[in-house]
Amino acid sequence: MITKSIPNLFTLGNMVLGMLAIMLAIEGRFSLAAIMVIVAMLLDGLDGRVARALNAQSEFGKELDSLSDLISFGIAPALIMYLISFHSVPSGVAWAVTIIFPMCGALRLARFNVQKGAPGYFIGLPIPAAGGVLATLSLFYREISAPYFIVSMLLLSYLMISTVRYPNFKKIGLPKKAIAYTPLVVIFAVVIAVVFPDQMAKLIFIPLVIYAVYGLRQNINRLLRRKHQDEDADAQEMYRPKR
Repeated sequence: MITKSIPNLFTLGNMVLGMLAIMLAIEGRFSLAAIMVIVAMLLDGLDGRVARALNAQSEFGKELDSLSDLISFGIAPALIMYLISFHSVPSGVAWAVTIIFPMCGALRLARFNVQKGAPGYFIGLPIPAAGGVLATLSLFYREISAPYFIVSMLLLSYLMISTVRYPNFKKIGLPKKAIAYTPLVVIFAVVIAVVFPDQMAKLIFIPLVIYAVYGLRQNINRLLRRKHQDEDADAQEMYRPKR
């Protein structure tokens, strides 16, 4: 019974970090708030792997994971962006954009829970990636103006509910012997992140953006290939001799 509960502890840890991110953002400690979102991503990546390694997967754990993800990667990043970057934006616009992001995240999670995705891929940008991009992007508020943040936030919202395919790395297994060391990995990540919050958050931003753009580019390439195939088929049909 204790073994079955271990993955849920990681999931609850994810939720705790999401709540800490919200509280830190309210206190104006934005770099540390963004770091809490990043470390929550680490726990989110571990809970499923630990569950599979211990053969402790369950519907309860799946639903708990979705609720935690909505807090840590939907509400927390949206609030960080709202508090740090939307001071000069009209209230109605700021409120609407801030609400749209976690709403699309909730739709993305609900769809993930009820629909089977393509093997090896996520359909739509996973909410942890979207939340990670948003939380770390907000730290560039001195270099980027609010309108660009709004466009980025709406684009991330769209990508979550889109049919764009993203590689699924969650299927990479975790050896059962490695489970005992996962708390040490988490503690080490937290210590490094707390000591170097600004540098760590901005460094994590780069691979997250590459992941988000990669899936979008792949989808555009598929659409272009399909268009060329349709054009070739139409051309062959046009020049086919009629009997």
